[in-house]
Amino acid sequence: MPLRLPSIVPTTAGRCIGVVGDVYRMLATGKETDGKYALIDALVPPGGGPPPHRHSREEEGFYVLDGELTITCDGERQTLSAGMFANLPIGSLHSFKNEGATAVRMLILIAPAGLEEMFLEVGQPLEAGTTTAPPPGHEEIEKLIAVAPRYGVELQLPQ
Repeated sequence: MPLRLPSIVPTTAGRCIGVVGDVYRMLATGKETDGKYALIDALVPPGGGPPPHRHSREEEGFYVLDGELTITCDGERQTLSAGMFANLPIGSLHSFKNEGATAVRMLILIAPAGLEEMFLEVGQPLEAGTTTAPPPGHEEIEKLIAVAPRYGVELQLPQ
């Protein structure tokens, strides 16, 4: 097995994308970790967060750096504040939402890697250091609905 070099991402570097109104900065993707995990620095604006969904391939972890994030997992609702971590198992029906007045900053850990590729496919490229993303438009939401099943993601959209 070839030796990999360390991957170092400076504070203002890393590929930035807007994903349904959130800002995701890729710190590590499966390409840098041989598919073992991905790590994303995320900014979730007030009111931001995805609809309920489940992953069939990976666990997802959230470590809150700033603000408060409400997570609902299999019907259980929890509020995470700075310094708190939640790990959501494969197959759990979950969502998160920023119900506060200021942006939430968190790290999203995906293991194994792969889901970050969906974000890169559906997201809008942003300049490095960007702290806000455009709100999700109809076209972006339709693209996410079409692409999600290819990544093993089942969205539970309101009827």
